[in-house]
Amino acid sequence: MKITKSESIFTPLASLKNKFGLSLLIFVLMALLSAGVIAADSSAITQDVSGPIAFLFTYVANNSFVFLFLSIAIGYPLGQITIKGVNLGSTAGTLLVGIAIALTAFSVYGLNIDAPGLVSDIFLMMFMYAIGMKVGPQFFSGLKSGGIDFIVIGLIVVFSNFLIVFFGAKLLDMAPGYAAGIISGSYTVTAVMGVAQSALSSGAVNLPDGMTIDQVSANMAAGYAITYILSSIFIILLIKYLPAMSGRDPVKAGKEAEAMFGGGDSSEPLPGTSGFSNTGRLPLDIRAYNVEHKELIGKSVIDLFHQFPHAAILKVVRGDEVIDASDNPTLKMGDVIGVRGNYHVLIEGGDETVGTEVDEPRARNVDLEVADIHIGKSDYIGKTIEEASKEIGFGVHLKALFRQGTQIATLPKTVLETGDVLRLAGSDWCIKQTATKLNSVPIVESTVTETMYLAISLLIGFVCGHASVNLGGIPFALGTSAGCMLTGILFSYFRTRNPSFGGPMSEGARSFLQDIGLSLFVAVLAASVGPKILSSFQGTVVIKIAGLGLLAALLPPLLAWIYGLVFRRMNPAILAGACAGARNSTPAMKGAQDACQSDLPAVGYPVPYALTSMIVLILGYLSMVL
Repeated sequence: MKITKSESIFTPLASLKNKFGLSLLIFVLMALLSAGVIAADSSAITQDVSGPIAFLFTYVANNSFVFLFLSIAIGYPLGQITIKGVNLGSTAGTLLVGIAIALTAFSVYGLNIDAPGLVSDIFLMMFMYAIGMKVGPQFFSGLKSGGIDFIVIGLIVVFSNFLIVFFGAKLLDMAPGYAAGIISGSYTVTAVMGVAQSALSSGAVNLPDGMTIDQVSANMAAGYAITYILSSIFIILLIKYLPAMSGRDPVKAGKEAEAMFGGGDSSEPLPGTSGFSNTGRLPLDIRAYNVEHKELIGKSVIDLFHQFPHAAILKVVRGDEVIDASDNPTLKMGDVIGVRGNYHVLIEGGDETVGTEVDEPRARNVDLEVADIHIGKSDYIGKTIEEASKEIGFGVHLKALFRQGTQIATLPKTVLETGDVLRLAGSDWCIKQTATKLNSVPIVESTVTETMYLAISLLIGFVCGHASVNLGGIPFALGTSAGCMLTGILFSYFRTRNPSFGGPMSEGARSFLQDIGLSLFVAVLAASVGPKILSSFQGTVVIKIAGLGLLAALLPPLLAWIYGLVFRRMNPAILAGACAGARNSTPAMKGAQDACQSDLPAVGYPVPYALTSMIVLILGYLSMVL
């Protein structure tokens, strides 16, 4: 039997390995949960610490470092397991594993895992700073741009979620902590728990007699864990099938949206990540032609670009002299020019508009590179790609466009916004020229260290977060975590508009800070609430959490959908992306893209996402102090 590269003898082994790893993860997690629940339900706690398993739990309990990274190491792959397009997510996976380990250690062996709170505080602030750096470039420009409908959709979703949970928890007579946890879980924004925890530790919350901070934290974790899992699953299904449920054809809506903007899109690595500066396959070619038509004589390279924007002259060979486009030479009869353009443009029109194609390597010797350009404040903000490219697109090819860490369609009618990232391919001079006109600098590899900005931001955020004012007799403070997010937004906004300060943070560095910060925060939270979480599941509280959480997760985007579809007649594909952004659910946005068979839902995602990311933290804080 012939063995091909794609069907080697190792393929079945790899598949078996994946299945074994999945089975082992599930087995370990279920064993830990079962042991913890059984022991917690027993009348006494077993104190037998002999045997290898007891030694393992004792070692973990005495070494919080091991507990933290063991929770992440198991929780991450567990959260990535996908069943029919739905998974827990790494955050919920880490929290679930951490609670399982802490609960088992306490219930079976009487061991408490003491994870230092300082670790939680530091990494939570890093996480919030990273979130602020992500949403900053679009936060202010989104508020003042023409996307008023996107802003209204965000406000509808975030405030209706808060009202449903706040008054629902009061109506159901739920103990303190559940509301904040349900808001965090139903909105799938774990950072809300950090803000609520800050309210607890700062003394802004008046606890009922007999209730401790640990018990409120346990209630919060219980509300979060249940609602996060349920809302993560059902919001994807809701957003994905909303167009069909409303009697709209999602595929047709996607095509109509593409017709509005004028084209399609492809997938590219995020800015700052590995491979973002690779040229890859470009639909470009550089061909050499003799100048034989009198209409070209006496015109400069730049003048000809404005006349023929789809074909730029990059080299002019005149005898033994080779002239670069940067010198803006004027053409003469008999010159040999190197023209860069799309294949079909050069093939179909080269000989007719210029002259005979010739083999002249010097005219075609142009080095191409790929660079990212973060758009600062410039005259081209608010213009479409089609309009801007005719003025500043000399010699460059737009490979991709990113907005708030999400790739969106590079279509002729797509409007440029402050903070967008353009990925351009072209010669060094052409890219630098375009960057200058956009008030930016080209970035090929990230060389800016983030340490100084991170330290200054965390310092300012911590100090501002501690400032407290009394509103109606209630002490209100921004909180250190929200303070760090706000400084992240301001720093990102400032750096985007001042390229000499480095532009927005490298996406690779920002994603790492976000992931490791959030993961360590929830791992520490799991250590503290694990032994107490079962006390939060008394009576019918699980049903209350699940029902209220699902209502808060699904009703707000449904109200926003009615507003957008019935009252504003928005395109269903773009509206679905806006509802997903308002609910802070990237998987839901991807589900909408799958249903519409188009990338266009991403157009409506960034503004509601940026707006609600900030507001939901404030509302989460208020849910604790009111």
